[in-house]
Amino acid sequence: MAEIKNETQYKKAVSRVEELLQVVGNETSVEDQNFVELDLLSDLVAEYEERYYPVQKPSLQAVIRLRMAEMGISQKGLAELLEVSPSRVSEFLNGKSEPTFRVARLLHQKLNIDPEIILA
Repeated sequence: MAEIKNETQYKKAVSRVEELLQVVGNETSVEDQNFVELDLLSDLVAEYEERYYPVQKPSLQAVIRLRMAEMGISQKGLAELLEVSPSRVSEFLNGKSEPTFRVARLLHQKLNIDPEIILA
């Protein structure tokens, strides 16, 4: 199989990959037939998924909410961290306004948010 052309082939390939993962381990030789089949099918599945199930970049609002949860801080705590009002944080989280350059820099520095997400 040179490529996966439809959803039926994709499902069969995924099922076979799952079967092969049960028999192929770290100690399996790269020349083993199961290893070779797993390697080839994994590449085909990945190509199909990239084409038909692309992963979208998360929104800035989603990333801010995730970081807040990870850090255990509230909107008020985030407002203090970013040196803005809680209502301004609410505007960011609801997509009603974009952060200023200063706040964008603080989002990157204090929450470790990728600049590409901030500037998207």
